[in-house]
Amino acid sequence: MSSKTEQVIDVSISNKIFNWAAVAFFVYMVLVAVGTVSSGFKLFSGGTAGAKEIFEFATNPFIALLLGALATALVQSSSTVTSVIVGLVAGGLPIGIAIPMVMGANIGTTITNTIVSIGHVRDKEEFKRAFSAATVHDFFNLLAVAIFLPLEIAFGFLQNVAQYLSHFFVGDTDLSIKSFNFIKPLTKPTVSFIKDTLDFIPGSNLGLAMVVVGILIILVSVTSLGKVLRKVMVGRAKVILHNAIGRGPVAGISSGTAVTIMVQSSSTTTSLMIPLAGSGVFTTKQIYPFTLGANIGTTITALLAATSISGAASEVALTIALVHLLFNVFAVALIYGLPFLRDLPIKAAEKLAIIGTENKMLALLYVVGSFFIIPSLMIFAVR
Repeated sequence: MSSKTEQVIDVSISNKIFNWAAVAFFVYMVLVAVGTVSSGFKLFSGGTAGAKEIFEFATNPFIALLLGALATALVQSSSTVTSVIVGLVAGGLPIGIAIPMVMGANIGTTITNTIVSIGHVRDKEEFKRAFSAATVHDFFNLLAVAIFLPLEIAFGFLQNVAQYLSHFFVGDTDLSIKSFNFIKPLTKPTVSFIKDTLDFIPGSNLGLAMVVVGILIILVSVTSLGKVLRKVMVGRAKVILHNAIGRGPVAGISSGTAVTIMVQSSSTTTSLMIPLAGSGVFTTKQIYPFTLGANIGTTITALLAATSISGAASEVALTIALVHLLFNVFAVALIYGLPFLRDLPIKAAEKLAIIGTENKMLALLYVVGSFFIIPSLMIFAVR
């Protein structure tokens, strides 16, 4: 083996080590950021009572839903928004408000692959296939919210199941994770450093500053984590994607979940599929299950974020993270499991694609209006 070849191998190994070290660092920073948001929110609100007053404007679940959708569309990352929500719940945000926000995050995250589909606008048939494959995600999530939000408001099913599971894992049982929670000791010094750095800010405004800094760290860390993971995993992700989509719905859902966990971004996972759909390699019906798996896989970030919370707030933080997981799992099981519901998102997406193909401005208006204009106007109207 030549010295030049050995140098190339050494550089490749060094790059892999560096990338995995970067993954560990950004995961750590996500945990630190969630702890910072939680601590800052407690300091700013003065406890749970204060938190309820701060979020009085969102006591309407419908407004909370729109806020979650709008916030996710703006940052183009449901992982970021749900991680922030976990921190806010740990700081006192009522879980009844947080649940619609999490559902809204599911809606908002679909904007990225819809924007990607606009890139195929020059070719009529290609755009129709790409736009249909992108918007099937939109319509599935809208249908899921239309079914589960009223049920949640009426019966609190997701919250009750999530609370039971979180109490099982965090509560006073032999399986409690409190006794070996090593996350808090790891993150506490950095959270304290951030607080000390901002200590020049007077009164409760220090708490507000910590919330803002925590959100910024989450945004940067989740985005950077996704980029690094794509470097180390995207090759494998593409192989899984190509091999699994045509093998049936179970393989599609499972591989969609796996790939999204790999790259920590449902936006990345679903966006990978759009060029394949546009080129005609796969149909909307074939890509549909993979998209549903992406919905499930993206919940890993909120679950990870919940591990950074300890003490009395740990159970409620895990509860909202589990609500996100259960909502997506139950939505896939119900909607895809029932034939009369299964095809509704496909039919709606294909119909919209036909309309958008005939009038490109309507397609653009759909993206801007559905994710930004309509939610903003409805929030102000309801207020």
